[in-house]
Amino acid sequence: MSDRFNSTADMQDAVFFDGPTAGARYSRFWMLLVLASIIASAGIVGDSTATVIGAMIVAPLMTPILGTMLATVLGDRVNLARALLLVLTGAAAATAIGFAVGLLVQTPVLAATNAQVAGRVTPRLIDLLAALGTGVVGSVALVRRDISDTLPGVAIAISLVPPLAVAGLVLESGSVPQFLGALLLFATNVVAILGTGIVVMSVYGVSRLTRRRVPGDQSAPNLLGPVTVLAGMLLLIGIPLTLTSVDVTARSNAEGTVQSVGQEWAAGVGWTVTGVSTQGTEVILHVQGAPPIPGTTDLETALEAAGLDPDRVTVDLSPVTLVPLSNKR
Repeated sequence: MSDRFNSTADMQDAVFFDGPTAGARYSRFWMLLVLASIIASAGIVGDSTATVIGAMIVAPLMTPILGTMLATVLGDRVNLARALLLVLTGAAAATAIGFAVGLLVQTPVLAATNAQVAGRVTPRLIDLLAALGTGVVGSVALVRRDISDTLPGVAIAISLVPPLAVAGLVLESGSVPQFLGALLLFATNVVAILGTGIVVMSVYGVSRLTRRRVPGDQSAPNLLGPVTVLAGMLLLIGIPLTLTSVDVTARSNAEGTVQSVGQEWAAGVGWTVTGVSTQGTEVILHVQGAPPIPGTTDLETALEAAGLDPDRVTVDLSPVTLVPLSNKR
């Protein structure tokens, strides 16, 4: 191979947990995973984007995921089982740490009140697209020496530990749907890395990356089985992602319509729209102004004209009384 490319041995040394340094690799992995999970959980609870990004950089889960991909390409069943087990146990540990941190928090950590949670419990098809692109970069960085310095950026983009921390936090807060949504985001990222990694390895020449089984044997392992499994996983993940995308789009359209119609109505009665929110299928229009409370008949008519069922809309009217302070003594 060219000097730009890593050898098979270099790639194995980078992502496999075997050989004389295996003990040190395992201790490093678990230490970094625990710390990354604590940092991510704390950042999510505090709604701190910078802290969550720090956890992404520290998180070591990318290594066994790439190890799973490489072992699949090389037909190395021992390291495949080892890497898969590490991914699963690592994911379980990160989720458990998130749950434990949630026990220390007085208030529920849910999407309705936390932007870090809200961004990770409703994954969409666009998240799969982003994960596929990031997976390509991560796999190429494993193959090519000249772009290996992009791995910290890949760690930030792929977001592995934060969704698991969110899963633990929202499960402790009692929301199973949000728990499943966060796990779906994690699974989407993992499958994207595995799928794109196999494609990248094929592009760069699987036969050159494959260890020889017997002298003179240059045949590559049969990838039909793994590729079929991954295609099935992408299909299974794509179905809920599509449903979520449709739901988010419909919700955004409904909120936008209520916002537009509500602002026009509120301006006519001298009140002000302060926001729009959604609870289930119900859209809530938040309005405030000076008494008296305005009637909503015109608003209902305008919503019907805009193609939205008024029965889906609730108006939160908050009277505000302004008291001017006198300058007289």
